[in-house]
Amino acid sequence: MTAVEEKRATEVVEICRFDRLIPGRGVAALLPDGRQVAIFRTVTDDVYALSNVDPFTKAAVLSRGIIGDVKGVPHVASPMLKHRFELATGYSLEDETVAVRTYPVRVIEGVVYIQP
Repeated sequence: MTAVEEKRATEVVEICRFDRLIPGRGVAALLPDGRQVAIFRTVTDDVYALSNVDPFTKAAVLSRGIIGDVKGVPHVASPMLKHRFELATGYSLEDETVAVRTYPVRVIEGVVYIQP
């Protein structure tokens, strides 16, 4: 691993205060490099981060999707075509060959950070 790769592997971006996230909802955030990320807080207070772009429609809408679960596995349903993506892995429940990028999330002292 190069020095640049090591720096990127440990870099984190502050998103918002945890208490600003509404349980069962998502919000969009813009990373310094212009990528959009969808941040979700579940009703059990778990936090996930995915690319905000729906791979089927190319629209940046996943943060507006509906959070649900299938057999205890949390997912978000895209508001466009209702494709569902696992929050932990990003994989589509309808097409296992498709996935959205996921980002590691940490909550430290009440602040949500992601690792781009």
